[in-house]
Amino acid sequence: MELQRYPIGLQDFSEVITRGCVYVDKTPFVHKLITTHKYYFLSRPRRFGKSLLVSTFDYLFKGRKELFEGLYIYDQWEF
Repeated sequence: MELQRYPIGLQDFSEVITRGCVYVDKTPFVHKLITTHKYYFLSRPRRFGKSLLVSTFDYLFKGRKELFEGLYIYDQWEF
C-alpha cells in the first residue's frame, strides 16, 4: 500500500491531484454552489482551504475533466 502525502502548503488543485496527495472530495459542495445561483461569502479562518477551493472552481470552469476523474462532479458536470 502506497502512502499518500498531505498537501501541506499546496494551493493549486492540479498540483494536489497530479502529485497524488490526499484530497477530501468537496466537489458535491462545489456543484451545489454553482447550481443554486445564489451569492456566497467565503469566510473561513486562515489556512482552511479557500485558495484550494477557488482553484478547484478555476479548473472546473476551464474544463480540465481529467483532473476530476474519480470525484463526485466528474459525472455531474458538462465539461
